[in-house]
Amino acid sequence: MPTGYISIGSNIDKDKNIPASLKALAACFGKLTVSSIYESEPVGFTGDTFYNLVVGFESDMDVKDVAKQLRQIELDHGRSRNSKKFSARTLDLDLILYGDLVIQEGRLRIPRDEIERYAFVLEPLAEIAGGFRHPVKQVSYAELWAKFDKSDLRQKRVTPGWASAK
Repeated sequence: MPTGYISIGSNIDKDKNIPASLKALAACFGKLTVSSIYESEPVGFTGDTFYNLVVGFESDMDVKDVAKQLRQIELDHGRSRNSKKFSARTLDLDLILYGDLVIQEGRLRIPRDEIERYAFVLEPLAEIAGGFRHPVKQVSYAELWAKFDKSDLRQKRVTPGWASAK
């Protein structure tokens, strides 16, 4: 059964949308491995800070069905399909990895290039899957994070009130 990893982000009602998304993802996929939560500045626009994290799950669902489930959860949490790429989000769920799958079909791209481009994706991924290897680069996520340029790092690990009450 493949292990999938989902990057989660929100900067609109994030204290409501992040916990609600975790509940929806657990209802859909079962037990989740959840990274720490990182507060980060928006990339590509000015706005409120984001909460970002990565969750892992196991599923025998087809990758396209997983992607459809994620889109539906986003829509259920007020996500607009008309929003610009770099803009505020109620909820952003990106399937960044699914086993060793490498696919580029329409909007479905796995592994997502955001893994290597953005600290808010790579750091939480390295935290929960550091020993796993990127299916194309064949380098562990811990190694990728160790080599990541942190000179302009604009994120920090946080524990929101709802997260400490688990």
